[in-house]
Amino acid sequence: MEGWQTSLIASAESDIGQQIDVTILLPAYNEEMALGPVLTEIVEAMANEPVRYEILVVDDGSTDQTADVAKRFAEACWQCPVRVVRCAENRGAGAARRLGIRQARGQIVVMLDADGTYPAEMIPRLLEYFPAYDQVNGARTSEQGTWPWLRRTAKWCIRQLACYLTGCRIPDLNTGLKAFKREEMLRWLWVVPDGFSCVTTMTLAFLTNGYAVKYIDTPYRPRIGRSKFHPIRDTAAYLATVLRIVLYFRPLKVFLPLAGIIIAAGLLKGLWSFQTTGTLQESDVIVMTAGFLTCTFGLLAEVIVAHHRQ
Repeated sequence: MEGWQTSLIASAESDIGQQIDVTILLPAYNEEMALGPVLTEIVEAMANEPVRYEILVVDDGSTDQTADVAKRFAEACWQCPVRVVRCAENRGAGAARRLGIRQARGQIVVMLDADGTYPAEMIPRLLEYFPAYDQVNGARTSEQGTWPWLRRTAKWCIRQLACYLTGCRIPDLNTGLKAFKREEMLRWLWVVPDGFSCVTTMTLAFLTNGYAVKYIDTPYRPRIGRSKFHPIRDTAAYLATVLRIVLYFRPLKVFLPLAGIIIAAGLLKGLWSFQTTGTLQESDVIVMTAGFLTCTFGLLAEVIVAHHRQ
């Protein structure tokens, strides 16, 4: 199980064999201040919903009292089963989510952050769109994190790139509030990285493979506690994730424009060489050949991707 030690604490043991419709997954790392209020808010939001649900907290190797807060809530909660998975070491938000999705019993998994930024009252709204959609995301209407100017600029640029590469309109590429069909997500867990860009990967995996994805506007609140966002490292990982996923699933979107640019550069260089020297240079031929080879690599990659989809 991810190659790392875990321990499991469950409440409502008599409900273990009960059919669960929805798993509400909370990955948490050092969120002792926010976790209790978030769990209470979830139970209140789901009080009148006609679905059988569970709450699954994945403690990603926290060094504070996060696991103890979750355990106390699990022991006291009577409204629904609450399970707590404790990881022996911190592996990252993506690793915690992968573990939680595998551990989930619900046919639909709802994920939100344990820092209080996403209102739990949005969960019933996400569930309204199933089973028509395969994934439903909360598109944030504001930016409340640290370094807001950098976040807004970087997210806008990378989101525009993702929209072009996927051919889809994406209001919020890295939202942490999302619901999806568990069986469909299990197919793509192999591409989900350990770090913060995991939610971006989950969105792109569905968009680039023809799944029905829905966005709904959702409020976004200031987080409780200290932010773990690293402006340089996480922005670079965010960009790398977009390119990596598109290369996995739609490689021609990258290779074809790149090949066109190289071939155009070779043609322009060849025209310049012909006008100035009266003949083509070896370097002109090399550049144009590189462009055609790039196009060939893209076509080959597209064939491989199509074969693996079957």
